[in-house]
Amino acid sequence: MNAVFLGMAFLLAAAAGYWVLGRGTPRPTGAWSMGALLISFALAFASYAPLVEDTVEAFVPHVARLLSNCASLAAATAVLAVSFQLNLDPPKARRRIRVRCASLIVAIFGLTFLFAYEQMTHRSPQVYALYLFLYVSCLGFAVVDFLVQAVRQSNSTRRGSVRIGLRTAAAGCVFALVYVVYKATRLVDLGLGLGLMDSRSECSSLVGRCAFSVTAPALAVLLICLGLTLPAVAYPISQVRRRRWEVRSFEALGPLWQDLSTAMPHIVLSPVAVDDVSADSDFLLQRRVIEISDGILALRPYRPLGVQETAQSTVDAGTERGAAAVEAAVVEAALVGLKAGRHADNVAPPSAEAASRRDLRADTEWLLLVADAYADRIGRVVVDGRPEPVGA
Repeated sequence: MNAVFLGMAFLLAAAAGYWVLGRGTPRPTGAWSMGALLISFALAFASYAPLVEDTVEAFVPHVARLLSNCASLAAATAVLAVSFQLNLDPPKARRRIRVRCASLIVAIFGLTFLFAYEQMTHRSPQVYALYLFLYVSCLGFAVVDFLVQAVRQSNSTRRGSVRIGLRTAAAGCVFALVYVVYKATRLVDLGLGLGLMDSRSECSSLVGRCAFSVTAPALAVLLICLGLTLPAVAYPISQVRRRRWEVRSFEALGPLWQDLSTAMPHIVLSPVAVDDVSADSDFLLQRRVIEISDGILALRPYRPLGVQETAQSTVDAGTERGAAAVEAAVVEAALVGLKAGRHADNVAPPSAEAASRRDLRADTEWLLLVADAYADRIGRVVVDGRPEPVGA
């Protein structure tokens, strides 16, 4: 158990250092609250370790329980602070955080006083019941408050990582409530003097009675920390994947863009040096998509209806890839007509698939299909029965 609890305490402390010290400036919203949350949970885990418990209780008997309970209340307050900062406007969040911090200070002083009085009265069950009532009330209120916020926000957020993270944290709240119910049951047992639960027995495993007193809060800590940190971990990974996709898309659109810009230089918005695409991939890809779209639009008078109908008869135009192949054939033929200065007798209509795209990513995915089909067709256009090469 020492390895489990001290190992988790070390990992949480390292994560707290990353949030507070390793994220640069300016720090993201809630960074300090998240650091306080992780440190509080680290202290709670450390207090569960028999090695730490034996060490501190060599100076003050039974003080490990007080340290663990205070760390749990501090962590619950920090969880709410993170939630307030992410979900409320700054003035309202600060007001609520000040109220919760004041409540935390009062609760810690109350727990400390009751703990000291309990020790002076030789661990009086009545005093311990008051101590437990204060702890359970504060912790239960904080857990329920955060659970309601997590569920509400997970249903309204659009980011998948945030939604999964909040639902994971909500699952952690369920385990925390199991722990609260266990403590409340002990409180009732003490208040009625039933003697059903031995408050003086120590936990030495993660099963049995300790499943409620140690395992449940440990799982709650893990799931809440994982849920709250998942979006922060997933975001840089998603950004790397997005940039990689943008760079690859930019390069894949190159041959089609080169032919269109060579035939119609005016579609190029402005000259720009491209030394490192990954440094500004979003901007460069957006430019390329816009320029290709403008080029295809400028080719409208040269789009031969006959080529479109012939291509539709040879591929499955009902699929995206088939529609892209038809569009590639029309664009290639239109470029030939532009170079020859010959307008189409019957103009082919724009692709319905292209018109259905409503955002940059959708436009890019469509043009990638067209560019791929176009690269396969270069040099195969037949004009007046003679093949005519197209492309740079």
